[in-house]
Amino acid sequence: MVAQVKGPTDHVLIVGAGLGGLSAALRLAGAGRKVTVIERESVPGGRNGLLHKGGYEFDTGPTVLTMPDLISDALACVGEDIKDWLELIPLQPLYRAFYHDGTSLDVFPETDRMQEEIARVIGSDEAAGYGRYVDFVTKLYKYEMNDFIDRNIDSPLNLLTPNLAKLIAIGGFRKLAPKVNQFLKDPRTQKVYSFQAMYAGVSPQQALAIYAIIAYMDSVNGVFFPKGGMHAVPRALAGAAEKHGVTFKYNTTVTSVEHSNGRAKAVITEDGQRIEFDALILNPDLPVAWRELLGRTPPSVKRLKYSPSCVTLLIGSSKKYERLAHHNIHFGQSWDGVFDELINKKTLMTDPSLLVTVPTHDDPGLAPQGKSSYYVLFPTPNLDAGIDWEIEGPKYRDRMIATMEARGYEGFGDSIEVETMTTPLDWQRQGMERGAPFASAHTFFQTGPFRPRNLAEGFENVVFAGSGTQPGVGVPMVLISGRLAAERIVGSIK
Repeated sequence: MVAQVKGPTDHVLIVGAGLGGLSAALRLAGAGRKVTVIERESVPGGRNGLLHKGGYEFDTGPTVLTMPDLISDALACVGEDIKDWLELIPLQPLYRAFYHDGTSLDVFPETDRMQEEIARVIGSDEAAGYGRYVDFVTKLYKYEMNDFIDRNIDSPLNLLTPNLAKLIAIGGFRKLAPKVNQFLKDPRTQKVYSFQAMYAGVSPQQALAIYAIIAYMDSVNGVFFPKGGMHAVPRALAGAAEKHGVTFKYNTTVTSVEHSNGRAKAVITEDGQRIEFDALILNPDLPVAWRELLGRTPPSVKRLKYSPSCVTLLIGSSKKYERLAHHNIHFGQSWDGVFDELINKKTLMTDPSLLVTVPTHDDPGLAPQGKSSYYVLFPTPNLDAGIDWEIEGPKYRDRMIATMEARGYEGFGDSIEVETMTTPLDWQRQGMERGAPFASAHTFFQTGPFRPRNLAEGFENVVFAGSGTQPGVGVPMVLISGRLAAERIVGSIK
């Protein structure tokens, strides 16, 4: 039996209209609850934000959309069909990977097509190994999803299921890099099917093999792009929620939670409002929500270790590069060294690997006619590294541009018309602990039952949603976190 909040739950208040909060709102509305969502920004989305600048529309957060069934599932809770709210473009290829030796590899979700591509670029033995790798990650997904990700976990004992034995048997709890290398022998395929560990805040050498499920979610299950940009997702979820009676209060900042005898009673806003409720869902970054809204931080939260951060450049440009796909990964020659620098040494990459997303590749309407937009992401250490981004930021921006030009983006710097840079310091100002947009790292003892629970210890009616709680980081996980939060209030929703 999964633990639930105590007392009445007629009116649920949600702080934060991020994807976790929106997912919870739809499910609670579908279960007949009165729901109020309070959001400090003027639009929904949280980290999945939107920036209008110089005629360009930029997504400020995630750029990779996988597992759209989770969006469908949330909308179905209020009887809505995803097709009425979103136009999803399946990306082909999902990624284009560029390597230091001048070769490139397109990543496709169809196994046969991917094997053809690997055989063409690398060789038939590697293609055969890829086929076996797909079998492995498909089993991983099957054994892992229902028992370890898509459910509330109150104790490690909850994991004692037949699927745990199956996961152990196939090597799910061994290290990711050696497991991937059992199937894939070429560094190029090894990199493209293990870089996803970065999203979990650990290196492929340290991550558990169960994190290959992230590679399954995108590289096997497919990557999509919503017409109108990634921000179309929170717009759709919020629109459907509003249609079904959810009240949204935008441009409203919650400053504290009023509570007594272990029960939260009301939130106080910056402009002096006091809004009462029966149950509360907190969608801000979990450690920030504890410290700034609940007024204390449990020791287990104080001890958390955080993922690396990143610097992003949102670029509006007069230049188009024909060789690019929608998502482009540029791998440096160094691989283990990159993770060692970011995670252990906490220094900037000397031989960077980077992601360049081109939203206008599939939706030219996101830029003025004939222009292109670029979302450039360089992983960096988080703020624990002690880098002074006020001083280093402008220098690092120039290094990023120089790196791109060295990797084949000729004339990139000179073609920039509009730009916005976001550093770890900016992520912290936006409410992300340690300036880490990927939240606390998914080390063994910060994963599954050991990740901060979504029930707030010491409060009988406060629940967390978002990447800081179970199941973790990434758009699919955050959407699931919203359902798990709602289930703490209304019971199982299937």
